[in-house]
Amino acid sequence: MRPGRTWWAGTSILSFAVAIVLGSSMAVARAGERVSAEPARPKIGLVLAGGGAKGAAHVGVLKVLEEMRIPIDVVVGTSMGSIVGGLYASGMRPDDIERAIREIDWVDVFEDAPDRADRSFRRKADDALYVFKAKPGFSDGKIKVPLAVVQGQKFDLELNRLTQGVSAVGDFDRLPIPFRAVAADLETGEQVVLKSGSLPRALRASMAVPGAFNPVEMDGRLLVDGGIANNIPVSVARDLGADVLIVSELGTDMLTRDEIESGLDVAAQMVNFLFVINSRQQLKTLAEDDVRISVQLGDIGAGSFERIREAIPLGEQAARVAADKLNRYALAEAGYRQHVASRSLPRTGPRQVDFVRIENRSGVSDEVIAARLSVKAGEPLDVAELEHDIQQIYGLEIFESVRYALVEEDGKSGVVVQATEKSWGPGYLQTGLITSSNFEGDAVFRLGLTYTRTAINPLNGEWRTGAQIGDEPGLFTEIFQPFDPAAHYFGFARAAYQTQNLNNFDDDGNKIAEMRAKGFGVELGVGRQFGTWGEIRLGYLRRTGDIEVGVGAPMPARDFETGEVFLRLTDDKLDSLYFPRTGHAARANWRMSRRDLGADADFDQADYGFLLAHSWGRHTLLGGLEVKATVDGTAPAQSQQRLGGFLRLSGFEEGRLSGQQSGLARLVYMRRINDIQQFKAYAGASLEAGNVWADSGDIFGGDHIVGGSLFIGADTPIGPLYFAYGHNDTGKGSVYLYLGPLFSF
Repeated sequence: MRPGRTWWAGTSILSFAVAIVLGSSMAVARAGERVSAEPARPKIGLVLAGGGAKGAAHVGVLKVLEEMRIPIDVVVGTSMGSIVGGLYASGMRPDDIERAIREIDWVDVFEDAPDRADRSFRRKADDALYVFKAKPGFSDGKIKVPLAVVQGQKFDLELNRLTQGVSAVGDFDRLPIPFRAVAADLETGEQVVLKSGSLPRALRASMAVPGAFNPVEMDGRLLVDGGIANNIPVSVARDLGADVLIVSELGTDMLTRDEIESGLDVAAQMVNFLFVINSRQQLKTLAEDDVRISVQLGDIGAGSFERIREAIPLGEQAARVAADKLNRYALAEAGYRQHVASRSLPRTGPRQVDFVRIENRSGVSDEVIAARLSVKAGEPLDVAELEHDIQQIYGLEIFESVRYALVEEDGKSGVVVQATEKSWGPGYLQTGLITSSNFEGDAVFRLGLTYTRTAINPLNGEWRTGAQIGDEPGLFTEIFQPFDPAAHYFGFARAAYQTQNLNNFDDDGNKIAEMRAKGFGVELGVGRQFGTWGEIRLGYLRRTGDIEVGVGAPMPARDFETGEVFLRLTDDKLDSLYFPRTGHAARANWRMSRRDLGADADFDQADYGFLLAHSWGRHTLLGGLEVKATVDGTAPAQSQQRLGGFLRLSGFEEGRLSGQQSGLARLVYMRRINDIQQFKAYAGASLEAGNVWADSGDIFGGDHIVGGSLFIGADTPIGPLYFAYGHNDTGKGSVYLYLGPLFSF
């Protein structure tokens, strides 16, 4: 037993003497220290080890401690232990923490991509063009990548929400239970004990696993998971004056020889060594009166967040095994109620907002951020609305993180919004691939590469340039320029060299000619965006080129001129463009081609289309309709409507049918067939009806071709991939392998 373990006996005698001499009891407390009327007892510290998803077991330990009426005077935690411990120290009861852990979608909370509803409309439109999800940065001739797989945007918001009640507390000694979180300095590897500042940021820093979670900058230091420096922070609890420690430890996932199969496994094992070595050093310092609770978690690993709920009862079991040692520190029921009541609960975060401050570390103006915030000084705070606004700012996809803090300064309550641009930006590379084959010689291959430079001016103007190779090669460059901070109004300009394949077929479906239209064009106009869900564009297109015959009867190239004004309205509320489950999308377009505008033919065209998605459980039903018509004049070959291909009258090859008018109705059923979030797979079937016609009156009264398909598909890192068989009532059937978006608008 350590010296000083009988301190409470001496303290009691001294207190009794002072009471006789003075005739009253008194206590002197420094600022920030609590005055307690509890009987003299040892100061108990709770130490919660790191361990990722395994750390949820600490909640089970807390439940048993409260059930046994064990008073906790200080809490110290590392990584997931800091999160559970920080929430407990903030005043949350174990049942509340358990409920929060069970309700969090742990797969989604570590997914940085904003919900599609929160993405800006311009970024939504990218889904139809660039299907590779990776967007590395490019500047100074170098490719740049993020510092970690997960930036933590949604996780930050979750921690903010859970700690909202103590948002105004900057000194962790003033929490209901004094608290410390342990992190590590990324530059030196040294332990960093966090005792003040933003509680959610401290918790986030303590769990910033290197390479997995983005480091957190606090007070000029770049912080990562504290487990590499002190995974079981016994020494930190001792420094806080704890006489007795209750230590909840989770073990370390050391890999076996058979499990070490790659360089990544070797690197992971080296990190495990750090955890094991510092953990053993800390556990060796435990004394006889300390209580060690060793949770046995079986095959639940640090990354098993999909099984996080299973860890809680295992923590309860382990704590009950140590019940005999714990019981010596239990209080009587009245004493425990008094102890709980002595935890001074800070006021809940600001309800009336006195000020809003923006801390902007990016190339766009503060007004771009402010225009997307609904919170105003002098108005009540709506946290849900604030979080929605934060996600829409993040949905601009120029920021590495957008977070908020509820603060009190000079007696006033405020909201501070902090936006930090991507460290690997503001220029990005992105690749897109569309490929298909019917295994009968008809194949499509289009590989595109673009460079996008965001924030070219304070209003978040954007320049993009790119190239495409394959069966329809091309080049383009474009400017998108908002006219106001909210990007309600914008202008656009685009110059492009494009090619378009125009194939002719005989009545039996045999390809008799392969032609290619190629030319240079310029497009410019203005538009109006409606939140994140839609836009309208008015523009002018001028293009000049020629049509050459590649296969078929020889004929000279034919020049063409395009000059048209267009009006386009798009509405997109789908949750995904690749495998939509909810929402809808619609498009309406009017094109007016005139010789006075530079065209070689006068004609008007209109088209309309919509798609609805509805899901229940694993099942999804999609319904869609599109009608395209030349309402006046005759459109030349390069402007005619085309049908054919998977889900566009399945059974035909792509572009098999062409005409002045077209119509297509389709019903698609899909069922989710796996549970892998990063590789969602589906099986489905479709029913389609449509055709092309010469006269607009035939769209609803003419002959219709009926087709359908059976398919399997997956949302992969390189885009949506489908394997299908389609057949229609003309007798045509085809097998398809298709990579690319099928529901774009």
